[in-house]
Amino acid sequence: MICARIEDFAAALPAFGAVLGIDLGEKTIGVAASDVTRAIASPLLLIQRKSREKDLAALLAAARSREAVGVVYGLPLQMDGQEGERVRLTRAFAARIAETWDVPTAFWDERLSTVAVERILIGEADLSRARRKQVVDKSAAAFILQGALDRLRAL
Repeated sequence: MICARIEDFAAALPAFGAVLGIDLGEKTIGVAASDVTRAIASPLLLIQRKSREKDLAALLAAARSREAVGVVYGLPLQMDGQEGERVRLTRAFAARIAETWDVPTAFWDERLSTVAVERILIGEADLSRARRKQVVDKSAAAFILQGALDRLRAL
């Protein structure tokens, strides 16, 4: 079930259970997961995109491994808030997943999430460029998911 608003997403979720966060990129898919109380989001894995079927299978395997009860996709809005081609592709990907995995699904504004994560990884973690490349997308997924979790707690 794809929810139009975060409030609808909150109402559709069971009381407990992990939620996945997804940062959908052209070459990779960053995946994060919450704890069952939905207090903390943590980076989980980075999926190298291969084909639609393999990407979906890897994502569903991650969902099963965490017994996830919902999913939040980062919505790559343009800086002026408009929806472009990447938003259309993200929504289409989410719709394909929803055909197989029937859990509450929401979208969360991801503008500047990768920039924020890069700054953290450079400034605080002092990671090399090569290491940042390995963790930035799954860390961005955790950043996106944490924003949604914080909003859910405020409802």
